[in-house]
Amino acid sequence: MPREFKGDIKLDVRDSKADWDAFLPDKPPQGAPNVLVVLYDDTGQAAWSTYGGRINMPTMERLAAGGLTYTQWHTTALCSPTRSTFLTGRNHHANGFATISESSTGFPGYNSHIPPQNATMANILRDAGWATFWVGKNHNVPIDEWTAGASKKNWPLGQGYDRFYGFIGGETNNWYPSLAEDNRYIDQPYTPEEGYHLSKDLADQALKMLRDVKQTEPDKPWYLWFCPGANHAPHHAPQEYIDKYKGVFDDGYEAYREWVLARMIEKGLLPEGTDLTELNPMPEGTFSETDRVRPWDELNDDEKRMFSRMAEVYAGFSEYTDAQVGRIVDYLEETGQLDNTIIFYCADNGASGEGSPNGSVNENKFFNGYPDDLAENLAMIDKLGSPDTYNHYPTGWATAFSTPFQMFKRYSQFSGGTCDPMVVHWPAGIKARGEIRNQYHHATDVPATILDLAGLEMPQAYRGVEQYPIDGISMRYSFDAQPDGPTRRHRQYYAMLGTRGIWEDGWKASAIHAPLTGHGRFDEDRWELYHVDEDRSESKDLAAEHPDKVKHLVDVWLEEAKANFALPLDDRSARDQLTIERPQAEPARTRYVYYPGTTAIPESVAVNVRGRSYKIVADVDLGADAEGVLFAHGSRFGGHTLFVKDHKLHYVYNFLGIPPEQHFESGELTPGPHALGVEFERQSAGENGESIGVARLYVDDRVVDEGPMRAQIGKFTLSGDGLCVGYDSADAVSRQYEGTSFPFTGGKLLGVGIDVSEEQYLDLEREAQAALARE
Repeated sequence: MPREFKGDIKLDVRDSKADWDAFLPDKPPQGAPNVLVVLYDDTGQAAWSTYGGRINMPTMERLAAGGLTYTQWHTTALCSPTRSTFLTGRNHHANGFATISESSTGFPGYNSHIPPQNATMANILRDAGWATFWVGKNHNVPIDEWTAGASKKNWPLGQGYDRFYGFIGGETNNWYPSLAEDNRYIDQPYTPEEGYHLSKDLADQALKMLRDVKQTEPDKPWYLWFCPGANHAPHHAPQEYIDKYKGVFDDGYEAYREWVLARMIEKGLLPEGTDLTELNPMPEGTFSETDRVRPWDELNDDEKRMFSRMAEVYAGFSEYTDAQVGRIVDYLEETGQLDNTIIFYCADNGASGEGSPNGSVNENKFFNGYPDDLAENLAMIDKLGSPDTYNHYPTGWATAFSTPFQMFKRYSQFSGGTCDPMVVHWPAGIKARGEIRNQYHHATDVPATILDLAGLEMPQAYRGVEQYPIDGISMRYSFDAQPDGPTRRHRQYYAMLGTRGIWEDGWKASAIHAPLTGHGRFDEDRWELYHVDEDRSESKDLAAEHPDKVKHLVDVWLEEAKANFALPLDDRSARDQLTIERPQAEPARTRYVYYPGTTAIPESVAVNVRGRSYKIVADVDLGADAEGVLFAHGSRFGGHTLFVKDHKLHYVYNFLGIPPEQHFESGELTPGPHALGVEFERQSAGENGESIGVARLYVDDRVVDEGPMRAQIGKFTLSGDGLCVGYDSADAVSRQYEGTSFPFTGGKLLGVGIDVSEEQYLDLEREAQAALARE
């Protein structure tokens, strides 16, 4: 805040007295700590070696040996909502993040715009003199602000971070990521063939930022939020890390659950007598079949081999990323910064069940409501984790890695979705070494803890706006407490995609309602009751024995829901939520014109061709050697592209990466001006809702090729591989030019028009040419 000028101003500067203190920024207290938060994605407690799992995490184990391991630290059950709590210390609905940004709706708790009443922790730290950095996954920019031309007030720099390097959406290809630096989109610095992997790149960038601060302001404390793409799908890792786990998971996920539960009890992370929950605990008819787990002994040999390999890839991905975090920790030790750096090493929700019962070599099938095919997956078994796959393990491993709890990510009423790993390391401030803490904590507690340790408070007003109280409580009391000392948090509500739960003083009520089912009828849901202080796995339903306790907790849940803007409840399917039409900065229209020499446009704000007829026309002047991409959107895992190659016009629609590519081709093109385009006429819906119709390829006013085609009704991707004109971004849509962005050369591309109305193709051709001629 501005300070009063206490100097003296006269007519002559020689008679005046300066006061620099009125203008200089605040300085942090002497000896103020650095803060490093490492936030993984999609990881249950039972996955990592620190908690008894089979995935080796040497860096995390090193930090746990010198710090504390928490057994009852909880999240919201989904990534964007949890990350919003890390930003502000308020509950996720109060932040407007009931769900991911892509599923936002026009309600206070669901709109994905953090309100000004919730100042971010980074703003408070930066104002107090800390350097602030965000590296890796974001997923908290509202979907209407993803474009290059949109306001950047909700991008990391607008939220209090001095620097940002990472990706804006919920996931990205680790070999060909969609990257942003500060307030702009950028290309990846080098290719997989040159050794690129996102986890390594993120660590490189984080180290550069820290070294820059150390070099110029060696005494300035810093806050680094490091958010790798791991362990979110796609599961990508260098082959040598995948090979380290060959055969490790061959006994299957049910055997793993039994094995790891015993290990967790032996390590003191769970009490003796903790029971294992059922493999499929949800009653028939209450949950989506895509969340079912297939018993291991019902799988054939090929399925067992495939599923085991998928777990091996996931493990390699996790350990490889831990090694990159280790590079940061090593640097801190080498430079004498480790002792006074508070490190939180954690994950944002439980293991992911988005791979369906059969796993997937292309996770985007889940978001399109399209089933996986075992034969297709088996054909890719030796390429899992490579740039050729966008893989995700089956639901059985999600359940195993969330042992001993029920269900997994998205299920906020069960600890399988919310009870996640957390290690805290701070040698200068924590006396205990290698100990366990069983106090109940929540993601909102992390900002409260950081502010407490930094000697700061969330102000009552910030930038002229009265603030909502912070919901988290500092975990500092637990640092030197007894492992089973009393918990200072007394209540936490949960709500996610129609699921609901409420914890209060060691008791928990859980509504039996699955996410994304579209069932509705929330008032008819049955609630179960668990005494979590005595039944950590939530395996014994006590609702019949304590009906008054159930009623009380359900009433408390509704009270908390209203106070935190958690209503109305929304359990619509992923496909329905992801394809909701949302407001954009520009009025809705049916015709779009895009130009070369521009940044790729994120799918969420590009023209929507899903589930409808469309027409695309490029206005070009071809030279004798013209070639390259005119229009492209998507990747090898789903997308479409219009390009010139070998003097011919080509249109490829790559349906969810399923071979063969749907390919349409012209005869030889003549040099000179042309309107080159394609029309898709949607005629019906397929068995899984996909669009069925006919595609026609045009050169000027002539149809030069046509035939049947199917098209996706869900998104091409959740992040990256946007709509491009004059090139293809990152991972190529078509194998006919893979390994390159195949930029258009040898001619002039004026622009590309796209129409989603019912107008005739030739009308669009004439209008597009006229519009482009005026530019």
